[in-house]
Amino acid sequence: MIDTHAHLDALNGDASEALGRARAAGVGRVVSVGSGIDSCRATLELAGREDGVFAALGLHPHQAGEVRSDDLVALEDLLAHPKAVAVGETGLDYFRDYAPRDRQLETFLAQATLASRLGKPLVVHSRAADAETASVLEGLPSETRVVLHCFSSLGLLPPALEREWYVSFAGNVTYPNAHELRSAAARVPANRLLLETDSPYLAPQAVRGRRNEPANVMHTLAVVAEARGEDPAALGQQVDANATAAFGLP
Repeated sequence: MIDTHAHLDALNGDASEALGRARAAGVGRVVSVGSGIDSCRATLELAGREDGVFAALGLHPHQAGEVRSDDLVALEDLLAHPKAVAVGETGLDYFRDYAPRDRQLETFLAQATLASRLGKPLVVHSRAADAETASVLEGLPSETRVVLHCFSSLGLLPPALEREWYVSFAGNVTYPNAHELRSAAARVPANRLLLETDSPYLAPQAVRGRRNEPANVMHTLAVVAEARGEDPAALGQQVDANATAAFGLP
C-alpha cells in the first residue's frame, strides 16, 4: 500500500519514526509533499535518505501572494532531482482566500504549464473553485496526468471521470457525514483511484483528534473498500499500481 500525499516535513522531526510505523502497518511507499521552496528542499532531503519516499514539489495556493519569479525557477531546478515525481500541490483555494485570487490563478497556471513541459503529474488542491480549477486543467494537453488531491470538490467529479484524472481520497472520506464523498469514491474507475493521508492533517475517523501519519491510510482504505464493495487487500494493491502509473514510480 502507498500513501500518495503526506507532508512528512511537518511531522516535527518524527518522520523516520512515522515511516517505521507505516511500514509495520503495510504502507511501504509515501509521496511526501513540499509546499514552498524551503519545504521542498526539506522534502527532497528526506526522500533522499528514506527508502520508499518520493517527493511532490510545489507552491501551495495559500502561499501564492508571496511567490516570486525566482521561486518558480528554484522549483524547476528542484524538480530535476531523481526522486521528484510530481509538481504540486498547487491549485486554487477560494474557501480560505489566504492569497489574492489573481495571484493564486497565476501561480497555478505557471505550475500547470511546468508540469506539462516536464512530463510530470500535477497534484491539485481545489476548494470552492470548481469551475476555475476545471478551466485550467481542461486547457492542459490531454496526456498531462492530473491528481485531484484530498478530493472534496464534487463539482470536479464529472470532468475527472470524463478526462480520466486521478482522484485521491483522504481521511475525511471516513467521517460519519461524508456520504457524498463515499459515493464519489465508489464511482471513480478502479484504475484512477488513489488514497492518501494528507498527514499531519485530516486523521481518519478511527483516529480522529490525533496527529495524522502515513500508517493511517489503512483506515481510509478500509472505508473506501467498503463503499466500493471490494476486498481491502485487493483494493490496496490496485491503489498501489495506480500510484506507480500516476507518478511514474520505480
